[in-house]
Amino acid sequence: MTTLIWIAAALVVIGVYLSWTAGRLDRLHSRIDAARAALDAQLLRRASVAQELGTAGVLDPAASIVLYQAAHAARQAEEEHREVAESELSQALRAVFGEAPQVEAVRQAPGGEESLLELTQAVRRVPMARRFHNDAVRAARALRRHRKVRWFRLAGHAPFPMAFEMDDEPPAVLADRTGH
Repeated sequence: MTTLIWIAAALVVIGVYLSWTAGRLDRLHSRIDAARAALDAQLLRRASVAQELGTAGVLDPAASIVLYQAAHAARQAEEEHREVAESELSQALRAVFGEAPQVEAVRQAPGGEESLLELTQAVRRVPMARRFHNDAVRAARALRRHRKVRWFRLAGHAPFPMAFEMDDEPPAVLADRTGH
C-alpha cells in the first residue's frame, strides 16, 4: 500500500511539473506572438514614413523612386519574402540618407523636421522590436529542444518558432541624430 502511495505521489509531481512546463511554453509562444505584432507594427511604421518621404517631392527624383519602391515592396511583401524586402528597405534608407545633404534637404521642407524625427524614431525602434522578438524565439526554441517537451509533446501543434532575420542597420546620419 505504501508503494502505491509513493507511485501516485511521484506521478502527481511529474504531472504538475509537465503541466507547469507546458504552461511556460504556452506563455513563451504568447510572448512571441505579441513581440511579432510589435515588430510588424514597427516595420509598417518605418515603411509608411519612408513611403511618405518618397512621395513628398523633397528628395531628388532618383532617391524618391528608390525609397518609394523599397517601402512599397516592404509593405506588400508576402510573409516568406518579408525579411528580404525589409532588408532592401534598410539598404535603400542607407543609400538615400547616407549623407547629411539629403537630410538637410528634407529638414528644409515644410514639415520636414517632423518627418525626419518620425523616420529616426522608426529606424531606431525596428532593431529593438526585432531583438525582443528573436529573444522570445530563442527562449521558446531552447525549451522546445528539451527531451521532456518532445517526448510528451508539450508544444502541441504550435509551429516551431522562427527568428526574423533582416538587415536593420539604420542610416548613419539618422542614427547620429539625437532626437532634435
